[in-house]
Amino acid sequence: MSQDTVSVAIIGSGNIGTDLMIKIMRNSKTLKVGAMVGIDPKSDGLARAQRLGVATTADGVDGLIDMPGFKDIKIAFDATSAGAHAVHNQKLQAHGVRVIDLTPAAIGPYVIPVVNFEQHTAAPNINMVTCGGQATIPIVHAVSRVSPVHYAEIVASISSKSAGPGTRANIDEFTETTSKAILEVGGAAEGRAIIILNPAEPPLIMRDTVYCFVSDDADEKAISDSVEKMIQSVQEYVPGYRLKQQVQFEKITEENKQNIPGLGWATGLKVSVFLEVEGAGHYLPSYAGNLDIMTSAALTVAERIAVAGAKGV
Repeated sequence: MSQDTVSVAIIGSGNIGTDLMIKIMRNSKTLKVGAMVGIDPKSDGLARAQRLGVATTADGVDGLIDMPGFKDIKIAFDATSAGAHAVHNQKLQAHGVRVIDLTPAAIGPYVIPVVNFEQHTAAPNINMVTCGGQATIPIVHAVSRVSPVHYAEIVASISSKSAGPGTRANIDEFTETTSKAILEVGGAAEGRAIIILNPAEPPLIMRDTVYCFVSDDADEKAISDSVEKMIQSVQEYVPGYRLKQQVQFEKITEENKQNIPGLGWATGLKVSVFLEVEGAGHYLPSYAGNLDIMTSAALTVAERIAVAGAKGV
C-alpha cells in the first residue's frame, strides 16, 4: 500500500459497510481502511475487520473520534441509517472529515459518479442517493441528454434477503430521495420511484425498470445509443450492470393516450429500459446487486476525491 493512500473510516458494520471494507482492501490503490465503526461488538463486520487487522470500535462515531488514528481519517463512509446520519455528519464535520453518505438522509448533494461527480468534488458531504437511484438515474440522464424527459418512473426490485434492517427502516426515505434525484440529477421534469422486496427463492438478482415519457418526435436511435454508452460507463465500476434487452419504444397516440403526472392526458413516446445488476460477490452473494452498486459507487467517489486531493484540485 502506497504511503500516499488516503485513510478512511467506515461507519456501520452491517452488510454494506463490510462489503465496502473488503472492496477497498482488495481493489483500491488510493484508499486504506483506517477504522471500522459499529455499535454491536458481536457483529460479523467488526469481527472480520479485526481479523484483517483493521482498527475497530463498537462505540459508534464517538468511539471513532476517540481512536488514536482518527487524526489521519480524511473520509468517512456512513452506512447506517438516515436518522443516525444527521448526528454522525455533524460530529465529523466538526473535525473536517469528508463524509460519503450511503443512507437516504440527503444532507449533501445527490451524486451519481457517471453523471455529476465533477460538480461536487469539494462538497463536505456527498449523498449516494439509493441503490435504485444509482442503478436507474444514469439511464434517465442518458435519455434526458438527448430529449427532454417529461416524466420518469423507476421500479427497483431487489431480493428480500439482500434488504437488511437499514434498508427496511428507510423505505419511505428511499422513495422520497430517489424521486427527488430523478429530477435533480436525472433531469426529468416529474418523477416517481418504487421499490419492491422480492421474497422469491432462490433469490433473484436486482432488476430495475426505467420508464421515460418524451416527445413523440424524439430520435429513437439517439436515445438507444445514449443509453448503451451510459451502460458502458457504469460498467467501469459495476461490471455486473447490464441491459436485459434492447431499449423499447412505444408511440402514445390519441387512440391510447396516457395520464402522465404533470402533463395530464398526453401523447408522446414511451421509452422502457430493463436492467439487471449482478453483484461482484466480494462479501455478499451475487444476487445482492443493490448493495454492490451502492458500495461500488461510493468507492468510486472516494477514490476520485482522493485523486483530486493529491492533485490539489
